Amino acid sequence: MCVGAGGVGKTTVSAALALGLAREGRKALVVSIDPAKRLATALGLTSLSGDPHRIAAETLAEQGIELGGELWVMMLDSKGTFDALIERLSPDRHTSEEIFDNRIYKELSSAVAGSQEFTAVSKLFELHREGAFDAIVLDTPPSRDALDFLDAPDRLTNFLEGRALRVFLSPGGFARGLIGRSAGLALSVFARLTGINMLGELSGFFGSLSGLIDGFRERARGVKELLRDPATSFLIVTSPEREPAQEASFFFGRLAQAGMPFDGLIVNRVHESSLDNYTPEQTRTVLATTFGEELAAKLAANLADFDVLARRDHDSVKRLCETVGERSPVIVPDLDGEVQDLAGLANLADRLLVEALPGEQQLVRERNEVRR
Repeated sequence: MCVGAGGVGKTTVSAALALGLAREGRKALVVSIDPAKRLATALGLTSLSGDPHRIAAETLAEQGIELGGELWVMMLDSKGTFDALIERLSPDRHTSEEIFDNRIYKELSSAVAGSQEFTAVSKLFELHREGAFDAIVLDTPPSRDALDFLDAPDRLTNFLEGRALRVFLSPGGFARGLIGRSAGLALSVFARLTGINMLGELSGFFGSLSGLIDGFRERARGVKELLRDPATSFLIVTSPEREPAQEASFFFGRLAQAGMPFDGLIVNRVHESSLDNYTPEQTRTVLATTFGEELAAKLAANLADFDVLARRDHDSVKRLCETVGERSPVIVPDLDGEVQDLAGLANLADRLLVEALPGEQQLVRERNEVRR
């Protein structure tokens, strides 16, 4: 699970990790829930569907990429996933159709699709349980939103086991316990004006839901166990800028608090110094032999400004590593442009993955600090 602030290249890193794993022989799937849908562009696709889609070997070969395994990609369809979950847990087709036709469910399922929380990890749980892939890389929303992934199973379990739901499901409990006289009168007027029996819709919805509670509860437990499973790794993706670095520290604290497995820190878009310990004056003297005094002075000043960024990034990475206890972060230098094709993803994958043992890979632990 790749987590981190928005705008740090998390989607690109996720796709590159999956591509790298596929190139080394894995059947890898990258799942994007990024509403901007940038993953499709990076993979050379015009769109992504809610089902796993295999990137053709011919498409990869056109850009000089050979795979030992397979690369699959999908865009999470939150509402479709929620509907499929209802169908899976319903005891019969009549029950699922009754739920789908209910006005309350239509609104609720759209709201769930908007939040993307439980449905995302639920889909991840299904894909993992089916066992069709050697590795699944999940590209999550920006970190403060992705924190909801950690709490979604507990929130669902608490709701299913809570007093409020028991009142809903008890005979007459909804009307007696939650609807006062004035509210009931208002709903009656609403029903006459609109033709919608809101009380009946609510009662019907929760009545249909009662037969699915055990299934939801079991799914919530399974999702919670998967998030804490040793086979699951959370990778924090960030950049050295102040706000993304603070987000990374915040997310690390939440992972630790929730008992989730943190497996690595990837710092993207890091500026590297080009002065090689030369002073600006020395740099200007060296450049003057080729470019002349006037142009050399401008180039030296530009390199000095760039070196300020490099030193800032170096200090930021150092502080972040101290905060999360990571001695060997993966450092990805700032590139000339955005990664926009498969060839660019392959180059990025080279920096993220390395063959450590025959048939196995691990994240590159670049042990050298960003060069001053």
